[in-house]
Amino acid sequence: MSSDRYGFDVLSSSSTRPHARPTASDMPAERGLVVEDVSTGFVGAVIRVEKSGGMHIVELEDRHGKTRSFRLGPGFWVDGKPVNLVPPVRASQPDLRRSASGSVKVANQRARVARGSRIWVEGKHDAELVEKVWGDDLRYEGVVVEMLEGVDNLEAALEEFEPEPGRRVGVLVDHLVPNSKESRIADAVISRFGSANVLILGHPYVDVWQAVKPARVGLQSWPTIERGTEWKLGILRELGWPHGEQADIAQGWKRILGTVRTYADLEPSLLGRVEELIDFVTAQ
Repeated sequence: MSSDRYGFDVLSSSSTRPHARPTASDMPAERGLVVEDVSTGFVGAVIRVEKSGGMHIVELEDRHGKTRSFRLGPGFWVDGKPVNLVPPVRASQPDLRRSASGSVKVANQRARVARGSRIWVEGKHDAELVEKVWGDDLRYEGVVVEMLEGVDNLEAALEEFEPEPGRRVGVLVDHLVPNSKESRIADAVISRFGSANVLILGHPYVDVWQAVKPARVGLQSWPTIERGTEWKLGILRELGWPHGEQADIAQGWKRILGTVRTYADLEPSLLGRVEELIDFVTAQ
């Protein structure tokens, strides 16, 4: 972005100084457009535009993953020039639309007959999040997502499934970090069944809740929960939501899931893993 965000030097000679400030032009706030907010110096790519309180708000994400929201209108620079950000133009395309995962989907496309290959996730919340963002893609590809009810059941489930060419299994695991219980289980499973027909990938988070960007629920970051406290109940407590019993977890997750609209609301560490699993089970 231009370092001369405040315009020309008022002390420069009249021969080199422009006669008038550059005129800001209207520019649609399309996803991916990199802009600078003049008042704060924040530089980021447009990830969404939404209407809130009767005004249009643009959300920007910088190269570190930090997001900030600004009101559409004047006060922005693009490629060193002042612009007035305006809502993006939505062209009418009756035969095409974007799925929540960002892929282009043909309208009225029927789901394929289910493949023999599967994607397994640890629990209900993982399955619901994958369905919300990648559901259209998975139906188009004929991929079924099934729940393991915990990674401890992985080896037994693979024994029963008997993976082979045409019956691959891609597994999404929570908290898959070095020296964790999950990583030891994954290593043992791959050692036994091989990597040709089984792929185990994971994210570093304690729970898939953390794969939702914390800004979606009004947090700067997901809080650390002390040992001895049920993690999800602790998160609900920090959010100021009901957290007295297990039933509150279901309601809390419903609220969190409701904030997820597209892939842009999820952390890249989850996005890449799910996309890789889909590619693995559809590669045959």
